[in-house]
Amino acid sequence: MNDQKAIGLLELTSIASGYAVADAALKAAEVQLLVARTICSGKYIVLLGGEVAAVTASVEAGEHVAGAALIERTIIPNVDPSLFPALAGATVVEKLEALGIIESFSVAALIEAADAAVKAAPVTLVEIRLAMALGGKAFVTLTGPVDAVQAAVEAGAGLCAERGLLVNKMVIPRPRPELLREMV
Repeated sequence: MNDQKAIGLLELTSIASGYAVADAALKAAEVQLLVARTICSGKYIVLLGGEVAAVTASVEAGEHVAGAALIERTIIPNVDPSLFPALAGATVVEKLEALGIIESFSVAALIEAADAAVKAAPVTLVEIRLAMALGGKAFVTLTGPVDAVQAAVEAGAGLCAERGLLVNKMVIPRPRPELLREMV
């Protein structure tokens, strides 16, 4: 879907509620379901993409159905288009220049951090990994020239840190090529 301008996220304490929330969100507006699945530690996330107004309507409908099962909801308008392939694990990277990593305790904070990072400097998002087999944490990897990666990591990590959700950040200049093979 090329008209994606926003990402919406609902994180829930209940798997059953997660299915109902995803259904309500999809019925509320014309959005694309990016992710709807269980995540560590027994939670459920619904991630939507589309036009800002549609994503907003969908998240609001999902929030209404979620009730007390809602942990967090986020709408990120005007996201950088590179977030969508990174979320899908579909970014093609032939070589790592410098490698940047931002790790967060929150899926929503990490997606916001990835958006801030890619907007702060000319970097390529490699992957955004969301809480699956990660104890509920999330991380983003990115590559580019060392100075750009450093600026991007600082911007994204700073956003997580402001919310008290930063686990760690790292910039690795000239990483070994074997690391790319392990990432994809």
